[in-house]
Amino acid sequence: MPPIHWPRLALTALPLVLAACAAPRPPAQTEPAAPARWNAPLPQVSLPHGGSVAGLERWWDAQGDALLAELIREAQRASPSVAQAQSRFEQARATQVAARSALLPSLDAQASASRGFNQQAAGLANTAQIGVQAGWEIDLFGKNRAANDAALERLSGARAQWHDARVSVAAEVALQYTGWRHCVKQASVLQGDAASRGETARLSRDSERAGFTAPANAALADASFADGKVRAAQQQLQCDIGIKTLVALTGHDEADLRTRLGATPGTALPEQLFQVQSIPAEAIAQRPDVFAAEREVAAASAEVGSAEADRYPGLSLSGSIGRMYVGTDGLSGSSNIWTIGPVAVSLPLFDGGRRAAQVTAAKARYDAAAVAYRGQVRQAVSEVEQALAQLASTGERRSDAQRAADGYKRSLTATEALWRGGLASQLDLENTRRTALASELALVQLEQERVAAWIRLYRAVGGGWEPNAPDPESSLTSTGAAAPTAMP
Repeated sequence: MPPIHWPRLALTALPLVLAACAAPRPPAQTEPAAPARWNAPLPQVSLPHGGSVAGLERWWDAQGDALLAELIREAQRASPSVAQAQSRFEQARATQVAARSALLPSLDAQASASRGFNQQAAGLANTAQIGVQAGWEIDLFGKNRAANDAALERLSGARAQWHDARVSVAAEVALQYTGWRHCVKQASVLQGDAASRGETARLSRDSERAGFTAPANAALADASFADGKVRAAQQQLQCDIGIKTLVALTGHDEADLRTRLGATPGTALPEQLFQVQSIPAEAIAQRPDVFAAEREVAAASAEVGSAEADRYPGLSLSGSIGRMYVGTDGLSGSSNIWTIGPVAVSLPLFDGGRRAAQVTAAKARYDAAAVAYRGQVRQAVSEVEQALAQLASTGERRSDAQRAADGYKRSLTATEALWRGGLASQLDLENTRRTALASELALVQLEQERVAAWIRLYRAVGGGWEPNAPDPESSLTSTGAAAPTAMP
């Protein structure tokens, strides 16, 4: 029988012993109360893009509007929320590096030199020493491991929040841009309506002067013309506000942005931007904010374990190795020096309840994180449900709205012909005009509502983000932004 190497056996079993000594933690995951299926109708249409800037930009480029994609890129670079999210990611990564270092031995170089009376040399002597000092806190009960786990979870959460900021900026720019495009359509409708009212007012004045139209009818036509100009001016104001919002989002010069918008014809987004999975868990898992909230639960669980382990004994080991030189006027020499130890054990006896309070606080943070996660899931489900309901509603109303607009337009044309022939009154014409205008504006608003619902659904499902997405620095470089340092 071969001899038993007890030191080697002890070293082999040490990880198992340490793992068995780990302080208990609450569950790192909690089940959200999510429904088994969507209650709103699903469009029969995979999620948009993976979790990277390059993927996000390619996805918007594929929608066919080059100016919108360019404005989204500019907004990504100018956004303070994206910059703050990148800063939080950097801080989380530095925290994780610091937490990981606590699991490893520390090594410090030391050097000293002095001159003074040396008793052994019985005179003045020069003394110099150089060496390396090592120390290691042996993680008996998993305090440092738990702290490292918490830092890792928060690093993953910070990465998710970085992408969430990207998706939010893209969605906001798309909403404002498409809103401006539809605003221009509405302004065009109202300007055409004002021109039509102006022509009616001119004909009414001519007819009044010829004695064929009563002054009251001519006054009604003039009032209708003035009302049409007011509506057109109000709509133009909304379009101007939309441009100024885009300027704030992208950091663009307003005059240049107006030129680019005017020189670029609007391109309608596809009828269906992307597909949606039928199971909420699959879609909600794509949301960076939900993923980050879930990681916060796991981090809080690890912090409970770290606080519990802090109540148990601690073990540390130190040692040093170096070389010393001693020289006098007639004699000099050097020697190696080394030490192993001391092995120090600390046993908490009395701290006034500090460690117990830390455990209580950590458990409270864990409970709060679990509640926040479940709330985030409910909010995510609600946002997806609302966007799906809006999509279903606009789909149901669109054909009827188009038919109504076409019918009222034909009615207005016929009434104008009757009015010119003296077979319809001015009041009949204005009532028909108002109805036709309302139906045409409602059709444009319905188009805008449907596009906005798709963009909100894009935002609600997290833009197709995936938990195993690349780190921010691999994507930031594609936009020209400063990249964080490499992951250690």
